This record gives sequence, structure tokens and C-alpha cells, in this order.
Amino acid sequence: MSVYLQTKSWEEARKAIKKSKGVAIVPIGSVEQHSYHLPLGTDTYVAMTVAEDAAEKTGAVLTPPVWFGWSPHHMVLPGTITIRPEVLFEMTYDIIESLVAHGLNKIILINGHRIVNVVWMQLCAQKAQSKLGCTVKIFDPAYMSKDIVKELGFGPVGHAEEIETSHMMARFPDMVHLEKAVDNPIKDTPLYSVDPTYEHDTLCYVPSSLAHAKAAAEKSGGCTGEPSNADAERGKIYHDHLVSNLVKVVEQLQSE
Repeated sequence: MSVYLQTKSWEEARKAIKKSKGVAIVPIGSVEQHSYHLPLGTDTYVAMTVAEDAAEKTGAVLTPPVWFGWSPHHMVLPGTITIRPEVLFEMTYDIIESLVAHGLNKIILINGHRIVNVVWMQLCAQKAQSKLGCTVKIFDPAYMSKDIVKELGFGPVGHAEEIETSHMMARFPDMVHLEKAVDNPIKDTPLYSVDPTYEHDTLCYVPSSLAHAKAAAEKSGGCTGEPSNADAERGKIYHDHLVSNLVKVVEQLQSE
């Protein structure tokens, strides 16, 4: 039987909630351009696949994904759908409020959309914890893999680069067209990188201007980084590491 909440009857949902010990996982991603070689839904797919494996291992309740994210800088290419952060904030708060009403008072928000979604998710989590009395954790793959990406030899975090591409190759190989990938090496930007592994990263990220995004679109179809270096084997190691960390988060919440 699927671990997803939407596949269950309400009676099955009640049993799943009891089994979960109050823990629910909410995958959140985006629908946006991911260059020539990856699908528009990449960020949501990666959040879903990590969440699915962790839910299978722990019994946590898994909600349908929030498919859309805040992606104004990717509107330069067709297919991108961007939602205002205040709308995403309110919708996610309502999801959490609904889950809490049914006894799921320990929520993990899986962010597949890198640092762009983090700010509104933090604000939403704070409101939910203060107003609803629940616990909300944010699980971000870029941050939760800091201890393994260099070991795997991955280059810096970009967009549709070798990290995302390797992960997708391991989990959704039919959606990846590596032969179409165009590299766009990332230039060093001291203090203002978006890579959590950089020691001096100030984390003061602002989405790219449309002019900057347009330049990347014209040069590489919207990619920043070197996807040509991607491979499924490292993608699987990366995926398994994320699942292991998420399982630890779930089990810690279940023990409280």
C-alpha cells in the first residue's frame, strides 16, 4: 500500500496516524525550468523520493506534495510557475493546522527547492509552533548533505548541476537527458555563495535578477554548474545519506 495520505480512506488514515506516533512529512518543491536535461518538477520529485523512503522505514504519515515554490528568477523560461511566498506561507500553515487537528503534531517540511523556499518556511514553522503548539522541523537536502558532498567529489551548489542531476539519475533515470546538458561553471563569489558547504557563506541569499537569469538561460538553458559530471552511482549514495538523516529526524520526534 502507498505511504501517501491521499491514497488512504479516513479509517486507514486514522490507523496510519496512530502508527506514525504523531509525525507527518510534507514534501515541498517547485515547478520551474531545470535547463535542457531535467524536468520542471525536479525540486518536488527529489523532496518526494527522500520523503517516501523515510516514511516507508519509519511509519511517518506522508502528505501529498506542495508542488509549487517561489521561483520568480526562473520565469525567464517557459513552464515555470511561481507562487508568492506569502501565499505559500498561508497554504502550508493551513496544511499544518489540519494535520495537528488530527493528532499529527510533529511536522517535517522537506524542502526540495534549495534556499529559495527556506525563508518563508521558517516563518511558517515559527507561526505554527507558537499558535498551534506543535513541533515543526525543516529538512533541507543541501544542508543535510554538507558532510558528504565533498567526499563524493561534487562541485558547488548551483541549479540543475551535478548534484541535482546525479540524484535524479539515481531515482528517476527516465526523466534525465544528460546528453542535452550544457555546463555553466560557477564563478567564485566570496561571502555570497548559496552553497552551505562554503565556510564563509553569509547565507544572505536574494533570488537572481531577471537579467542574470536571462544570461544563464541564453548560455546554458538555465543551468548553473556542471551537470556533465553527474552519475547515478554517486546520486544513490547522496540519496541514501539524505534518507538516513531524515529517518534519524523522524525517529527522534517519535521518541519524544
